[in-house]
Amino acid sequence: MDVTLRQLTAYAAVARAVSFTAAAAELHVSQSSLSRAVADLERTLGMRLLERDTRNVRLTPAGAEALRIADQILSAHRAGLAQLGRYGAGERGAVALATLPSVAAVLLPPVISAFRARRPEMTVRLLDGLERSVLDRVVDGDADFAVSTVARRAPGITLRPLVRDRFDAVLPEHHPLAERAEVTWEELGREPFLAVGTDSSVRRMTDAAFAQAGMEANPAAEASNVATVGGLVAAGLGVSALPALVHPLVGPGRLVRRPLVGPVVERRLYVVLPTRRTLPPGARRFLEQLEEFRSAADALPAGVVWEEAGEDR
Repeated sequence: MDVTLRQLTAYAAVARAVSFTAAAAELHVSQSSLSRAVADLERTLGMRLLERDTRNVRLTPAGAEALRIADQILSAHRAGLAQLGRYGAGERGAVALATLPSVAAVLLPPVISAFRARRPEMTVRLLDGLERSVLDRVVDGDADFAVSTVARRAPGITLRPLVRDRFDAVLPEHHPLAERAEVTWEELGREPFLAVGTDSSVRRMTDAAFAQAGMEANPAAEASNVATVGGLVAAGLGVSALPALVHPLVGPGRLVRRPLVGPVVERRLYVVLPTRRTLPPGARRFLEQLEEFRSAADALPAGVVWEEAGEDR
């Protein structure tokens, strides 16, 4: 049964106005065109919808039912197009964002809050994980984009610098190194070192820093969660090194942070974009919101700074 929206629109206008003349004026079409559309609808449905004479138009019982159903279909059509329009404008839908736990918990919440305040029909799905899984989600299409560290450029992604943060020594409150204005990696390496797990980008960078300082990293203990590492340090079981963005996750405790030197180690975080897929409208709007924060130089935790916009690597 090939019923068109044009036929339903024509019929509904005539049925509500009970006049071909008034309906034609409302739709800005000729009466002959309107009459043909209604006649085609009746022929397709195999039933008479209107009784006509030279002066009057009346709905048949089938015509009254057809008007009810036509109104439902046309209303659903308008609503669907409106939803599609809001999706196309980035006002409706979902953003899937893969990221590191520290970014999800510290950097992104105010951005998400501002984004949702402007676009309450948008949902933000945070897919937090370690660096490798975060990048895989972008390449595989599970995430629209990511915010992450990147050890090596992988095929299928483009990188845009976002922020950088510096590694600090994390020390028990009364540790001798806490007396220093800054601490070297060599000095830190002589202490019982509490490391983040080997699958973390933080561990990759601390191992490289110790090697650059001529030290071999031999952790006294390790944990996958930075809050656990912070708790071990606060308990006096050793020292650690963490980037500034994770400090709010370490939680309360008797800890002291001192800048690490020899070498100075900074971690760079990028917006990671797929090169072979078009970003959904909502994801583009989210990145615009993130860019507003960068442009306004919104406050970041101590030791974290915005990078200049542009494409890297």
